[in-house]
Amino acid sequence: MAKKKKKGASGKGKKSGTGKKKRSLSVRLLKWAVILSLWAGIFAIVTLAWFAKDLPDITRAAKFDRRPSITILANDGSVIARYGETKGRSVTISELPTNLINAVIATEDRRFYSHPGIDLLGISRAMLINLSKGHLVQGGSTITQQLAKNLFLNYDRTLKRKIQEAMLAVWLEWHLSKDQILAAYLNRVYLGSGIYGVDAASEIYFGKSVSEINLRESAILAGLLKAPSRYSPLANPDLALERSDVVLEAMADAGYITQEEAKKVPRTLRKPPGGGSVSKDAGYFADWVLNSLDELIGTPDMDLVVETTLDPQIQKKAEESLVSQLKNNGEKLSVSQGAALVMRPDGAILCMIGGRDRRESEFNRATQALRPPGSSFKPLVYVTALEKGWRSDSMILDAPITEGKYRPDNFGGKYYGEVTLQEALTHSMNTAAVRLMKNIGVSSVINTARQMGITANLEPDLSLSLGSSGISMLEMTAAYASLANGGYGVTPYAVIRIKDSNNTVVYEKIHFTPKRILEGPAVKSITRMMERVIEQGTGQRARLPFPASGKTGTSQDYRDAWFIGFTSEMVTAVWLGNDDNSPMKKVTGGSTPAEIWKTIMASGRGKYKPVVYANNWEPANGNNENSQGFSGMLSRILNSDVPKFKPKDRDPKNFSNLND
Repeated sequence: MAKKKKKGASGKGKKSGTGKKKRSLSVRLLKWAVILSLWAGIFAIVTLAWFAKDLPDITRAAKFDRRPSITILANDGSVIARYGETKGRSVTISELPTNLINAVIATEDRRFYSHPGIDLLGISRAMLINLSKGHLVQGGSTITQQLAKNLFLNYDRTLKRKIQEAMLAVWLEWHLSKDQILAAYLNRVYLGSGIYGVDAASEIYFGKSVSEINLRESAILAGLLKAPSRYSPLANPDLALERSDVVLEAMADAGYITQEEAKKVPRTLRKPPGGGSVSKDAGYFADWVLNSLDELIGTPDMDLVVETTLDPQIQKKAEESLVSQLKNNGEKLSVSQGAALVMRPDGAILCMIGGRDRRESEFNRATQALRPPGSSFKPLVYVTALEKGWRSDSMILDAPITEGKYRPDNFGGKYYGEVTLQEALTHSMNTAAVRLMKNIGVSSVINTARQMGITANLEPDLSLSLGSSGISMLEMTAAYASLANGGYGVTPYAVIRIKDSNNTVVYEKIHFTPKRILEGPAVKSITRMMERVIEQGTGQRARLPFPASGKTGTSQDYRDAWFIGFTSEMVTAVWLGNDDNSPMKKVTGGSTPAEIWKTIMASGRGKYKPVVYANNWEPANGNNENSQGFSGMLSRILNSDVPKFKPKDRDPKNFSNLND
């Protein structure tokens, strides 16, 4: 019996030992778990402390950095373009429409009012969706996290930045109410087209305060948060409406509106008052204005509103005429590009088209291209001759030139012997123009061109009389403007006034009577001679039901075709050609360019008063019209080619073979 008890005792001891071993293992595991937890906690604290070391500086530096906003207006107050970034006034949550708040929450952060700044459920759901799709489809950032990023952080996609973003989100939730966070977010968020904040976006996109926008407009603004540039109502109105439909569905899904209400929302997008009247191609003008600001006020470092001279109606009509001609006849005529410029005789630019489509090419052919103006340069030769004592009925020989190296031909291939200057200009006779320049001197013509504002390099040879040197459209138009205003110098300008964000005028155009550069009688005579070009000569396709003066121009091998003309109200230049300088199919300045010019001039008839300076037709030196100045008298004595009498009863000539 004693042995049995011993055996039993021995078995009980083994069981007890096993239990002790198990308890000892559990204790050790628990102890290591506590130790590891402590180390993990310490590591987490150290890690968070390391990530947080920059936060005081970040929060103190919270500010809104942006490029100055420059808004360019047409002469009717409509917006042509915006550069830089625009921020509206800060609004409180009470000023925001309920529909806008609900639209933003439904699409961006449905648990905004319940999470502590970080939405773990939203992050998990986004991760699952991204894994199932195999690429990034959804993000898990809350509105608070997005505000933290906008306020304090850059856009580096690093682990450190993501952790700091989450920490800042919690910090914001601790210090601000939910309404304050939402208002701050909507006041700073980027909404496309250089616009920050819902107030500025409402004014620019809809022409009204954010407190006045309707359900559709609220959905459009909320839809911009996904991809501001893509869904901008200015850039892509159709995509903006499509995106707003998605937002309305999200609002219905979240219970803010019913499915029936979502379907009944009018699918319209109202343009702001005065906006949208200037088309995309006015961007050439806006770019030119922007580049000129340095000369007027220095490098802009503040928000500016620039009031300009551009006329939206004339701009639109000019674009329609030019683009339709290129679209309908471009391939047939082998012409791919065109440009147009409309200027007041005082230099104010009313219209500028630098090319067929600015989206395809930002090169401004109205200001940057140097193209041979062809015979449209001839009026500068003739006005120089008129200042030297020649008259419109003075005789000049139109015949083949057989002396010297330069042997130009007439465009029509025929010659008409002795003709008047009026006939030679009206029918654009080349050899007559060359002989005239040779008589008055190349240097005299270049000097006249310089006085009329042409700074381009002019080759000092006889071919200049036929417009062989490249000149910008801007300078050619300004030169013609000197003829339109009676002989006064013209400096092209576009800026009337510049104001800062406080409505303080920082620049204003000063108007004054410019310097006279041409003698009045000579200008009066050339103006009448150029009227005949349109009435009876190479420019007949530009004929209008009111008097106008103009000149055709076609460069060698039909590479450039010009028509430039004016009234006392407007000066317009039109050019057609190809950027690669390839020839067109017999396009002359008197054909398509003349037709475009006619349309543009008709659209502006009667809109502006004539530009008239004091004593417009008086000679620059005070002499009368008969003497044409002392230089005129000398020219009559020294130049044997100038007739001493007016020809009578000459045989009529047929100039139908000449075109340009």
